[in-house]
Amino acid sequence: MMKQLTFVVLTAAALALTVALSPSACAKHGAKSLRVGVTSGPHAQIMEVVAVEAHKRGVDVKVVEFSDYVQPNAALADGSLDANSFQHLPYLERQRKDRGYRFDVLGTTVTFPIAAYSARHASLDALPKGAVIAIPNDPTNGARALRLLEVAGLLRLPGAAGSDVSPRDVAWTRAEYGIKELDAAQLTRVLDDVDLVVINTNYALEAGLDPFKGLAREATQSPYANVIAVRAGEGDRPELKTLVEAYHSAEVRAFIERTFKGAVVPAW
Repeated sequence: MMKQLTFVVLTAAALALTVALSPSACAKHGAKSLRVGVTSGPHAQIMEVVAVEAHKRGVDVKVVEFSDYVQPNAALADGSLDANSFQHLPYLERQRKDRGYRFDVLGTTVTFPIAAYSARHASLDALPKGAVIAIPNDPTNGARALRLLEVAGLLRLPGAAGSDVSPRDVAWTRAEYGIKELDAAQLTRVLDDVDLVVINTNYALEAGLDPFKGLAREATQSPYANVIAVRAGEGDRPELKTLVEAYHSAEVRAFIERTFKGAVVPAW
């Protein structure tokens, strides 16, 4: 009876040790693991490949998906995430200014050349007087959309490319059009309701749109490279450095080029 009891005690102890050494338990005791926030679509797809490469280097990456551009920064600020990868540098700079976020840039990721789409018209020349153009309602992506329309010849804007502008600054060159500002994540839903929509490429790809078939498309080289953001002062954490190393690997570059065929461009 004593031998049987001893066996039970030892078995229980072994089981407890196994639980204590499980991956989730290890993560709670300082193992190298990261929670990285992304928006759904291409950013999430890419980060899943990055997670595989990071795992090879000894870091476990948990990919956390969001459906908008607001929550990933809020989650990083409150400590729910270790890093995020979804925003271009001008957007991050505006968020720092408007919301007081103390974030550092750890590295660049990809560029999504933005494009304008229409379900009603085959070309920009076909836009009728009074046409409604939908653009993102956040200041940086809204300005980016207006700059694209400027390059396309629909309007004139003050200042140099990349500077902040809004619909109030627009001087129409062809005809008087209307501008409708909407949340970036909602723009794919109004394609049938307006004449032209400028859509961020991550959302366009998720909706099955082809940026190369847009009526206007941003140049590949632009100031809108996306970045990996972390809380200020945490950039020296070894596991975060490994995250950037994994993102900048040849395997991830090959995945981006093979999967997105120029719609998403490596920015490192």
